[in-house]
Order: sequence, then C-alpha cells, then structure tokens
Amino acid sequence: MASSTTFKATYTNSTNLSPSFTLTKDVPTTTTSSTSSTTTTMTTSERAKYLHELRQIAATFQDDINRELTQRMEEDNKRAPQNQSKGKEEEEAKEEENYGEEVEEEEE
Repeated sequence: MASSTTFKATYTNSTNLSPSFTLTKDVPTTTTSSTSSTTTTMTTSERAKYLHELRQIAATFQDDINRELTQRMEEDNKRAPQNQSKGKEEEEAKEEENYGEEVEEEEE
C-alpha cells in the first residue's frame, strides 16, 4: 500500500469580501520498503516516473488555486462599493485638471 502526504493551501481575504478557502491534494510519497535487514530503494526509472507524477500534481494544484483566486477576485470586484468608483472619477478629474503641470503629492 502506497503512503501519501497532503499538500494544503489556505487563502484568507483580508477585506472579508470573499470567504476563505482551503484546497488539499493527496500526494503519494516515494515507495521504499524495508524488510528485516534490507532496504529497497527506487530505481532511476521509478524515481523519474514519481517526479513526473509529482510535477503533474503540482501543476494541477496550482491551476486549482488560480481558478479559486480568479473567481474570488471577480466576486470582490462585483461587490466593490460604488464609493470606490466615485473616488476614482474624482481622482481622474483632478489629474486631467493638472495635466502637463508638475504637482507635488501631499504626504499623509
């Protein structure tokens, strides 16, 4: 029976607009067996096959994470308060008013 370990990725949104999520993926560990005084290790071809599978699992895991983050980003953008767009409009109007002039930014 092959043993496995679990990869876990957890995301928490600092703005609380989207719920946090956790993704887990079981990853098989290397197959070594020990019997009394002898230990059998993986051959080069077995190691290559294992690493190939591990790369595929990592790529799939990354795709899952990216899909979740993209979905949450789109949801956050839909829920963004209208005040933010009003503030952007005011900022753009101010920039347009000062176009071509050097304006020092105020320190906060």
